[in-house]
Amino acid sequence: MLELDHLAIAAENLEDGRAHVEDALKVKLQPGGQHAHFGTHNLLLDLDDGLYLEVIAIDPEAPAPGYPRWFDLDRFLGPPKLTNWICRTNALAEALQSFPQSGSPVALVRGDLRWQMAVPEDGILPFGGMFPALIEWQGDAHPVQRLQASGCHLDRLVVSHPEISQLSADLTPLLSEERVVYEVGEVGLRAEIVTPDGIRVLA
Repeated sequence: MLELDHLAIAAENLEDGRAHVEDALKVKLQPGGQHAHFGTHNLLLDLDDGLYLEVIAIDPEAPAPGYPRWFDLDRFLGPPKLTNWICRTNALAEALQSFPQSGSPVALVRGDLRWQMAVPEDGILPFGGMFPALIEWQGDAHPVQRLQASGCHLDRLVVSHPEISQLSADLTPLLSEERVVYEVGEVGLRAEIVTPDGIRVLA
């Protein structure tokens, strides 16, 4: 089975990403850290119910990895954007038998956090990136345990694609999540987030 784990806002740099999210939600992001394997770094926000948001960008102080970065970040240009959603599983190898197009498992570490994530060779997830990245956390440590409550929570995540019926059919048997809504349309994600100041949208 799959569970919604977190959402990713891609940015050309962290400060642009920070400004984008903090302006939209009127809450402060919290420190994240570096991902040495992919040469990226992030900022985080608690979304309650074991869910969180990350702003992720290429770390200008990290050496280039020599292979495509995750979340197609090597090609990302323009304003910060909600580009990916990530689902956790307790059995990544088994999930990849159902979804081999998700990529190969990569062992990753940030501080005392340990996890494996399925990453395609070219860094681009299926359905133009609308297929969720698959993650398996190693041990009991999880980023939400270190985050202060933000007063925000996810109301809906709208996943749009011209071939959304196929994407939905692929995921529905393993992902039971009322907050995820599938719509026919242009490729994109839209997160409707309840904040202390009302519902705000990240797209």
